[in-house]
Amino acid sequence: MTSPYFPEAATPADEPAIETLLDEAFGLSRRTKTSYRLREGNTAAEGLSLVVREAGLGIVGTISYWPLRIGTAGTKALLLGPIAIHPQRQNRGIGLALMRMSLAKAAEQGHALVILVGDAPYYARVGFMKVPDGQLLLPGPVDPQRLLFLELRAGALSAAHGLVLPENRFEA
Repeated sequence: MTSPYFPEAATPADEPAIETLLDEAFGLSRRTKTSYRLREGNTAAEGLSLVVREAGLGIVGTISYWPLRIGTAGTKALLLGPIAIHPQRQNRGIGLALMRMSLAKAAEQGHALVILVGDAPYYARVGFMKVPDGQLLLPGPVDPQRLLFLELRAGALSAAHGLVLPENRFEA
């Protein structure tokens, strides 16, 4: 399905609207999830935060990525998320358009590996697969069936083993 929606770069002025959309999509408890431990104190990867705007509703879709390091080797990866679509605009291809454009940009920037915690059937549409059990450890509880990866460079997952940390915490 092709989307008539065109993602564009998010700006700092978009932050309040993005936070409102995330609250609408996931509820206020979203900040208690393990994925948020990987975003705390971290800065979103430059050039990969996108939004979709629609007259009358404003921002109807958003996606962002966060730099990570994995294991003692410090293998670089990105955390996809959150991705959120306005409740009145779901199932119209906005999420797919956001993922396709942002993943292409991530590959152009030289990123090799993306991970996320999410529903496998949804993310499989752009190539995400389940991480082999025990290969990655997140800083909090995660259903191993929901820990997914996408290699933007063939073989990138093979270098990633161990604890996943935000880039700023790895450096410390």
